[in-house]
Amino acid sequence: MGFLSPWFLAGAAAVALPLYLHLLRRHTTTPRPFSSLMFFEQRTQSSIRHRRLRYLALLAARLAVLVLLALAFANPYIQRRAPSASGANLLLLVIDNSFSMRAGSRLADAKREALSVLASRNPLKRAQVASLGSQLQVMTEPVQDPAVLRAAVERIGPGDSRNNFGELARAVRSIEETVHAPIELHLFSDMQRTGMPASFAEMALPANVSLFLHPVAKGTEPNWAVESVRAPSQVGDPKKAHVEAVVAGYHTPAASRVVSLVVGGKVVDSRKVEVPQNGRATVDFPSLNVPYGLSRSEVRIDSADSLAADDSYLFAVERSDPEPVLFIHESSDSRSPLFFGGALASAEEASFTLESVGAERLSGITLSKYAFVVLSDVASLAPEFENDLVRYVRGGGSVLVAAGTSMAHSGRIPVLNDRVMAARDYSVDAEHFLTVAEIDSSHPAMQSSQGWAGVRFYYAVAVDPGDARVIARLSDQTPLLLDEKMGEGRVLLFASGLDNLTSDFPVQPVFVPFVKQVARYLAGTEDRSGSRLVDSFLELRTAKDQAVSVEVIDPAGRRPFSLEEAASRQSYQLTSAGFYTVRLANGRQDLVGVNADRQESNLEPMPADVLALWSGSRTPGSGQMAAAGASQDREDRESLWWYAMVLVLAAAVGELLLAGRYLATQAEKP
Repeated sequence: MGFLSPWFLAGAAAVALPLYLHLLRRHTTTPRPFSSLMFFEQRTQSSIRHRRLRYLALLAARLAVLVLLALAFANPYIQRRAPSASGANLLLLVIDNSFSMRAGSRLADAKREALSVLASRNPLKRAQVASLGSQLQVMTEPVQDPAVLRAAVERIGPGDSRNNFGELARAVRSIEETVHAPIELHLFSDMQRTGMPASFAEMALPANVSLFLHPVAKGTEPNWAVESVRAPSQVGDPKKAHVEAVVAGYHTPAASRVVSLVVGGKVVDSRKVEVPQNGRATVDFPSLNVPYGLSRSEVRIDSADSLAADDSYLFAVERSDPEPVLFIHESSDSRSPLFFGGALASAEEASFTLESVGAERLSGITLSKYAFVVLSDVASLAPEFENDLVRYVRGGGSVLVAAGTSMAHSGRIPVLNDRVMAARDYSVDAEHFLTVAEIDSSHPAMQSSQGWAGVRFYYAVAVDPGDARVIARLSDQTPLLLDEKMGEGRVLLFASGLDNLTSDFPVQPVFVPFVKQVARYLAGTEDRSGSRLVDSFLELRTAKDQAVSVEVIDPAGRRPFSLEEAASRQSYQLTSAGFYTVRLANGRQDLVGVNADRQESNLEPMPADVLALWSGSRTPGSGQMAAAGASQDREDRESLWWYAMVLVLAAAVGELLLAGRYLATQAEKP
């Protein structure tokens, strides 16, 4: 027996209080008249009789209340030994099915080892099966049925995610809080070093979790892989597009590898490269001859190791003719279409053609055929055309609005319908111009942000940014470039003109890369990537409105969304390697090649001392069950607090009854 709060036992000293009060009981008598005291002898009366304790049962009840109350707050408990073989603890089997487990027979060996542990377990013990990739996926509830557990082990297939032992520890901590019982954790893995988190403390397990490791890798294996590929997602002229691939060797000797460019399942080019020992080599394919439309492509090396899944790198590319861009300007403005069109045409791998139209000649234009629209300082638009333009943006189109002197005089920004708060002419100030003070370089339109410091702005309009994202500000904090979403589309507002009158921006070197990045961003090709990594997320829609359905077809040909999900999903996690066919909410068709994280290609295991520290040196051999942990007894604490409080209540009730019996005032007899 023990006490969780033994200092409360000092409260038992309070039993002296009722005892002291009993001893202080004073003797009182009723005065009576008498004729004279002369015949009485004067003597000292003994008080011993009056200090004698009376009502002993009542005193004992009061003392018991105080003693039991102190005992209850000391929180007494008793320890009972309970054998773990009774099935109270949990056997948790975790099988690593990350990408590196595809090497050789690692996954099959891990599953065979797990079945061996299941066969040797105590039938009364509950068990649970889970797989480990980037997250822990629970395959069963804690059960005793061996058939259910074996089926769960057999059902685990190879995955493409990256291993994460920190996520394993976090998930086990969550399970421990749920089951409230000791856990015997068996991990079947290649113990890959790249699966370790940045801090070893993230792998820490609760005190009542016993970790038993079952390594299935036999040391470090050499492995070659296509580590990365740089290729355009969109191609206009195949002769101007090139593909660059990096071939890496992990713990490999110097060797020659044949690298092939494959388009649509056919090899279109092959080159031989020398990969140094434990090094990398770069291969460049000078052209990318693909047919029109979306093409499935890959860079592949000849297989020479046990992990063949990383010998190719997938990417998708689309070949199309240059897309038209509608440029709307005032008839008196001949400078802005000249500057913008020249920058758009001179950009590397230009895939846009500019169609310049005056603001008075907009009837009969079909907006859906344009990649995006530019409004260059247009004073006003016909209401019908502006409504069509708003519908075009909400349906997935994009507009660049340049606000110069004409829009400032009109007092409003078309499409956005924002009010012009002020027109600021810096040319009349002492400095004659302002410069850019702040730039959000994380925005796709500002990736080429060098050179902005030398641009002089003579004129700008001030608008309330509201919910828009401010990308750039002038030195007086006036927003210069804003990005606002409308439905599935977006509007970029440039608070100055595209001519060389409101600024010298069009004649600065930064103007051409800015126009290129803005064009790709507005056309939707900037965030379009022909290849992604497993477990990354694909954005399916811009707006939160559940209006248009999306569609995803995974590498196995399945459609993972129900009709309800297709109308509401904002994003989708790419959990498998292969090609995904996507139809986004803005109507755009896309093809994405997904590849496993190449950190999984490094098959080096964790050092032995790290494994020993993590598991406490519990590393059973092949097919061996750690029976010692199963047969050990555990001690449970059973609190006696409630029992003590029941006794306190009983003593209090007894004290009330005795007090009512002994101390009730009796009517004095005459």
